[in-house]
Amino acid sequence: MSGRLFASPMFLGFDHLEQMLERASKTSSDGYPPYNIEQTGPTGLRISLAVAGFSMDDLQITQEDNQLVIRGRQADDTQGRVFLHRGIAARQFQRAFVLAEGIEIAGAWLDSGLLHIDLARPQPEVRVKRIEISKGPDRARDPGRPASAEVVQARPARVIRAAQNED
Repeated sequence: MSGRLFASPMFLGFDHLEQMLERASKTSSDGYPPYNIEQTGPTGLRISLAVAGFSMDDLQITQEDNQLVIRGRQADDTQGRVFLHRGIAARQFQRAFVLAEGIEIAGAWLDSGLLHIDLARPQPEVRVKRIEISKGPDRARDPGRPASAEVVQARPARVIRAAQNED
């Protein structure tokens, strides 16, 4: 038995989905920082991370392909301080979420130690396309090109403003 999820010949073109699932399974599972995911409306989602002690300058949110990555790095301000007990975590973290195709980042804000990231999932348009049937194979046609004369255009790339990482 193959280790692939979509090994059936009925699943065509799902390689990218299988790669996303593999990437999601490799993400850190240490549980820090804790987070919630909530439905805010019919097409809205919100991710809230508990980032007490982190300022806006300590946090960075980026979208790398279909992956939302949140990183936190606090400056080391322990010089000259002597801790008798240190129970408040002051460590760096990276938390990643795999986003479905079409999900957009609507905004992010920091409030009372919680980092909130709003996501929007637009409703997909129903598309019906009629495929013409010809009498025989068209040998001049490029195999990578759709059968109809209509060429499908790629969506323009999305640009997400990302904070600069200052090390």
